Amino acid sequence: RIVSDDVEGQRGFVVTFDDITQLISAQRSAAWGDIARRIAHEIKNPLTPIQLSAERLRRKYLGEITSAPEVFDKCTDTIIRHVGDIGRMVDEFSSFARMPKPVMATEEMRELVRTAVFSQRVASPDFEIEIEAPSEAVVAKCDGRLIAQALGNILKNAAESVAARVAADAEAGKAPAKGRIMVSVLKGDGVVRIAVADNGIGLPKAERHRLTEPYMTTRVKGTGLGLAIVNKVVEEHQGALAFDDCDALGPTGAVVSMALPLAEEGGGVVAVAAAE
Repeated sequence: RIVSDDVEGQRGFVVTFDDITQLISAQRSAAWGDIARRIAHEIKNPLTPIQLSAERLRRKYLGEITSAPEVFDKCTDTIIRHVGDIGRMVDEFSSFARMPKPVMATEEMRELVRTAVFSQRVASPDFEIEIEAPSEAVVAKCDGRLIAQALGNILKNAAESVAARVAADAEAGKAPAKGRIMVSVLKGDGVVRIAVADNGIGLPKAERHRLTEPYMTTRVKGTGLGLAIVNKVVEEHQGALAFDDCDALGPTGAVVSMALPLAEEGGGVVAVAAAE
């Protein structure tokens, strides 16, 4: 807005700028949420009958087929497997569309991290997944379920990145370095920072700032919603999400960190500056 006025024969102007970044972000997020909700609804309905039909065909007719039974088995297995992939994609759409408002409570962040890491260790038994955390309690006011979901998404991405790097090394005839993921809990300046570093394939150099946009993905089978969900959770907690390269665990790799406000003694929270 521009307002002009004459003072003692001199014309002056006052220019006012309104920062509508958050408004635009909220509108965009709402639009993507509506799209995700519609996609999830339209795709989910036919999935169950497709899967049940394929499983029944396999059970009932596999023993009766005499001509190329292995082809029949492979085809039905492909249907069932891909229906499962689509089902997981639909679950991500639903999670993004129905993200609840956080219910804040006092949480011990080291315990939350240990629980998330245990789950990922079960899912990725071939990888070394370690934790670095201070000896004293790290308490934040947050929605423990949502933060655990966000951390789980980051760990899952790290494990998939490591698996892709191991597969690429093997395909190139190199002896793959063991997959490693390091989760660090850092406390200071009123903030707890949870950083997940890996020795995977790393993050793209170009347009890294777009990684949190819905449906932006660098993986063939990715939905582009994992980091969008993480970013949404972190923003709801007045936190910040950051991406960087990581060479501490190997020549390639990435580190993704969440900065969340620590709980103050009076029960409030400390604001977190946005990551650059």
